[in-house]
Amino acid sequence: MSGYYVVVDDLDDWGPYFPSREVISFEQYLAKTDGTNERTVRILNLCRNKRALGRGYYCSLLAEARGHKVIPDISTINDLRRKKLYSLRLEDIAKSLHKLKAEDEHDTLTIRVFLGETPHKDCADLAKAVFDRFPAPILEVTLSKNRHWSLEKIQPLSLQDIENEAEQEFLANTLERFSNRLWRKPKARKHYRYDVAMLCDAAEAMPPSDKKALNSFVKAADKLGINLEPIGKKDYVRLAEYDGLFIRETTSIDHHTYRFAKKAEAEGMVVIDDPTSILRCTNKVYLADLLRTNKVPTPKTLLLSNTDKPSLEHAIEYLGLPIVLKIPDGAFSRGMFKATNMDELVDAMKQLTRTSALVLAQEFLYTDYDWRIGVLNNKPLYACRYFMVKGHWQIYRHDDATNVATGGFETMPTYEVPPKVLDAALRACKLIGNGFYGVDIKQTAEGKVAVIEVNDNPSIDSGVEDKFLGQALYQEVMAEFLRRMELQ
Repeated sequence: MSGYYVVVDDLDDWGPYFPSREVISFEQYLAKTDGTNERTVRILNLCRNKRALGRGYYCSLLAEARGHKVIPDISTINDLRRKKLYSLRLEDIAKSLHKLKAEDEHDTLTIRVFLGETPHKDCADLAKAVFDRFPAPILEVTLSKNRHWSLEKIQPLSLQDIENEAEQEFLANTLERFSNRLWRKPKARKHYRYDVAMLCDAAEAMPPSDKKALNSFVKAADKLGINLEPIGKKDYVRLAEYDGLFIRETTSIDHHTYRFAKKAEAEGMVVIDDPTSILRCTNKVYLADLLRTNKVPTPKTLLLSNTDKPSLEHAIEYLGLPIVLKIPDGAFSRGMFKATNMDELVDAMKQLTRTSALVLAQEFLYTDYDWRIGVLNNKPLYACRYFMVKGHWQIYRHDDATNVATGGFETMPTYEVPPKVLDAALRACKLIGNGFYGVDIKQTAEGKVAVIEVNDNPSIDSGVEDKFLGQALYQEVMAEFLRRMELQ
């Protein structure tokens, strides 16, 4: 058994739509026991889902037991039964609601969402956002208005609930687009052993990999029998069709990259960066305490929450001047200040505490460059030295929102890295996991080594990090995907 199937309670339920060999009844699906471990089986469950142990529930349950990819899955069905459960996944949907016109004359609004689309054009973004969080074929969303719109209720519907001819036609057209876009794979892809999604954003100002590097990953994957396909934020619902996820977009907890990682992990996929690594690496406060607790060498560090004079005087006494201040989730040298006196310290703290309850304060260690050690599965992969921008104390200088200056770099084999630097990098990574990391380390003229941070999504740009290894760097990363997928 392989392919794409639409499962309904009874074939008569499909009466208003064109006949299709892909449409089968629940009883027919129940009787299919051949090839139940075939990974390519996709199930669109259109059975009734309102009853706790009805056919809709058992259809998805059986699909998951057979290793089939199913929409909706059991988790979605269960969450939609209680508002307390599904409301937890709607906290970041406010942007879509704010786009709706609050001056609508009605206090309530009900829209129907068909596989992420809706006939209500003004609600297109909301429909997509709801479907991203609750992938179910047909949903009814009820909104209420008190100055602004808020989401009141979400419930799944079945084919029997769609009696309006216009909605039936809309559903039929959506089903056709959805099946072509999501489930059916081109014949050219059949020779690949595995499919891996590579999440990236062409519009990102400072992405982890440039276009040439992304193409190098694709070429390396192809040689290993892996189809590496670039996807974007809008492809969340497609994630289940892949065997792995490779994130090549700057990660953050309150961001779609983290949701992608969580979804991939829940699907049993091989994922780099995994959600635990993202969680541990993207918050500098957590990371600093983790490294300190486990006696990994780091700069002297304090966590500051107050801007009162005694707290700041203590920071100066303990750390000395200058002091480096960082917000917990900054990246590419953004959200960082160097304070050389009390006035600058006060100003920087006031600015940073507007967006974060805690600020990381560290002693300033002057070096001409920062080490970056790339580590994959707790083994060193590459080594770079990033030099400071001329006349500046960082490797990046953000002149404005679009202009960023960078220093030079030097790439070398890992066996030329000082043992103390390499040891610190590996010790830090073992605390995070077994993923793909970039460890930033300072080594002073006196020989002191200090881990600044561990990046869960290290930069791999053509002509920089791959300067020594060349295409072999990309092959090593994709070979690790292959190894993990074969272990599964």
